[in-house]
Amino acid sequence: MRYFNTAGPCVPTRHYMVPAQERLPRARGYIEQGQYFVVHAPRQTGKTTVLAAMALELTASGRYAALHFSCESGEVAGEDYGQAELLVLEAIRRSAESAGLPDELAPPASWPDAVPGSRLTRG
Repeated sequence: MRYFNTAGPCVPTRHYMVPAQERLPRARGYIEQGQYFVVHAPRQTGKTTVLAAMALELTASGRYAALHFSCESGEVAGEDYGQAELLVLEAIRRSAESAGLPDELAPPASWPDAVPGSRLTRG
């Protein structure tokens, strides 16, 4: 039974919702052009929902391996940026596992050794 959700991300099979792709109509074009974009809006307006749906849609297209993850996990590290970086990298790994990405698209078993503060930019 579907219902209206006002607390947290919406799940299309459980909640009534406006299709996510309609909320950011120009985002796909930016992605196709290799550009960045920012989603800025007040709380409870569907940012997480639309980005999660977009990641699923992009990955399903076969052209991209898109993941939805949060950098909030790094907040507990405070000023220890190296530790924050490791926590964010772990969030990426968990997201890839839960998305079921094939091995060739998944993050490496161990991240490249790099100076703390530069690990997120290493390929």
